[in-house]
Amino acid sequence: MANESIPTPYKGHEHPGGVIGFIGSALHLPGFDHDHGETDSVIVDKSVLDNNIGIITIWLSLGLLWLTTIIQAVIYTSTNSVALLADTVHNLVDALNSIPLLLAFYLARRAASRRFTYGFGRAEDIAGILIVVSIVYSAFHIINESINRFLNPTPIDNLALVALAAGIGFIGNEAVATLQTRVGKRIGSDAMVADGQHARIDGITSLAVFAAVLGSWLGLDILDPIIGIVIAVAIVGIAWNAIRKVFFRIMDAVDPSLFNQFEHHIEQVAGVNTIERLRLRWVGHRLYGEVTVTGSDTLSVAEAHAIATQIQDRLAQVFPVLGEVTVHVAP
Repeated sequence: MANESIPTPYKGHEHPGGVIGFIGSALHLPGFDHDHGETDSVIVDKSVLDNNIGIITIWLSLGLLWLTTIIQAVIYTSTNSVALLADTVHNLVDALNSIPLLLAFYLARRAASRRFTYGFGRAEDIAGILIVVSIVYSAFHIINESINRFLNPTPIDNLALVALAAGIGFIGNEAVATLQTRVGKRIGSDAMVADGQHARIDGITSLAVFAAVLGSWLGLDILDPIIGIVIAVAIVGIAWNAIRKVFFRIMDAVDPSLFNQFEHHIEQVAGVNTIERLRLRWVGHRLYGEVTVTGSDTLSVAEAHAIATQIQDRLAQVFPVLGEVTVHVAP
């Protein structure tokens, strides 16, 4: 299982830098505006900031992917490249994959209710299921088209245009991959990181179209459907990794290294003798925990409460993705 990314917490008036800081400052989001006026006196909820950045990131990714797909689709109409068709369909599906993820982030804005006591963060995992289904469908579609073209090879028209489309596909997907991977790691969204990794592999498969162009230029038209099948197989591999990630999230699995980090920081709190129980679970891109520790037999209620508060404060500072942790101190 892949290691869970642990973002760096916000501290005081420090503003997140890099891609996230640029997006937040450009759009004047709370907590990102560098105009130190009245907004600095307002404490902004970390989960609200993460959710806003997540939504903006997905919208930007959608725009880039749709632009890439439209350009490739227009170029495809002037060619007969099944490899380019495969890459275009793949980019289209990847863009569609971001829609349920976007809806999940919007739904996560809703407050917890008496029925949904943990809020609506789990919608992110449901979006993951839809993403897996669409990835598998696109793989079978491309395999079918490639087999048909394998049986009836056709020369590729306008080789230069196909090569241009491949280059556009790589640039568009790499931009999305960089954006989603960095932001996903920063806010603790495993689904967004996976979507970013998917986009990076899409960019690599776009480069594979160059091989089809070279084959057609050399008179090896059969290379075009072969490349299409190779891309489809790569998509199947992506689907398998996505299935594993979604399964782990639905089963409330966490990375053992993350569990070990929690144990380490809890044990550093003065007054903690042993950890009797520690449970962690992801709800969307927020982490929830339950901790039971033992202390001295002579602990008063006030002292036990102080230990519990120290544990909560320490974990919240080290793990910004932490939504809530319940601590019980027993003698």
